[in-house]
Amino acid sequence: MIAGVQKITDCTASVEYSASNHSLFMQKKITMDTKQKLKVFAAAMLALTLSGCATRQAETEERDGYFASHAFKASAQNERVRFLVMHYTALDDKESLKTLTQQQVSAHYLIPKDPELRQDKPVVLQLVDENKRAWHAGVSSWNGRTNLNDSSIGIEIVNPGYTDNMLGHRTWYPFGEKQIAAIAALAKDIMHRYQIAPDNLIGHSDIAPLRKQDPGKLFPWARLAAMGIGAWPDSPTVSRYLASRSPSAPAEVGVVQALLKQYGYDQIPQNGVLDQATQKTISAFQMHFRPDDISGNADAETEAIARALVEKYRGITMPVLAKGKANAV
Repeated sequence: MIAGVQKITDCTASVEYSASNHSLFMQKKITMDTKQKLKVFAAAMLALTLSGCATRQAETEERDGYFASHAFKASAQNERVRFLVMHYTALDDKESLKTLTQQQVSAHYLIPKDPELRQDKPVVLQLVDENKRAWHAGVSSWNGRTNLNDSSIGIEIVNPGYTDNMLGHRTWYPFGEKQIAAIAALAKDIMHRYQIAPDNLIGHSDIAPLRKQDPGKLFPWARLAAMGIGAWPDSPTVSRYLASRSPSAPAEVGVVQALLKQYGYDQIPQNGVLDQATQKTISAFQMHFRPDDISGNADAETEAIARALVEKYRGITMPVLAKGKANAV
């Protein structure tokens, strides 16, 4: 140990000088200039050592009855948040805020009908801390994950949803431009911070298609995808899989069921039958990716879109068969 360098015990500043090194200095008649340089070096070494002590102290957190050391980190970990789920409230601003803050339902964020602007940026309402579990998804499933409240952030948007008239005609209500700007900014930020995959930006109807229809057929999925937010099929790939068929041509139900399950709708039946559960799930898929027709029928365009998404986001490329023939999955 160099003379003048401290022996650090429990991060105290006690210093013990080496008598033998001191004697060595005297015997070799080291100049005062050299001694001064050694003292400076010793002081620097002391500062570094004490700095290490301070770091180690900061890595140890005192808790109730014990200390927790943060000195080591496991490599096998990832973010708790894996999904971002979109909803509409089907209520006005006042009732939306009241429901989401005073009843047994919540979301991390609420986007008002007409968001306030500050410095030309929209103001959104954060109702639940992101590290807390909001109650927005309910019974849900997506691509092998269930109970998505545990692993998602929920965004509610003030929007009436839809109304049905006496003849059963359904009217859907669009989202405002200021709302869309807020949705885009908020979603982009959350997805970047948590590294959420594009295909994990989903609607409530995607994860609970048998009981939910929000955020509805007018939610701007395509516009968001054009901004780099969320998943969308590539048009040339859709055309390739459509293979000159009419978009409305019938497709094999079993093929569409298998494709939707591969993409993420993992609760869709696999029975080749257009039953109620299958039709509702196909309709949810169409609301997201083909909102012009959300009948829930298994048609060629729905099949082609599903194939394009599976290829793009699941890495599975399938052969294209001749016109009029259905492809097995």
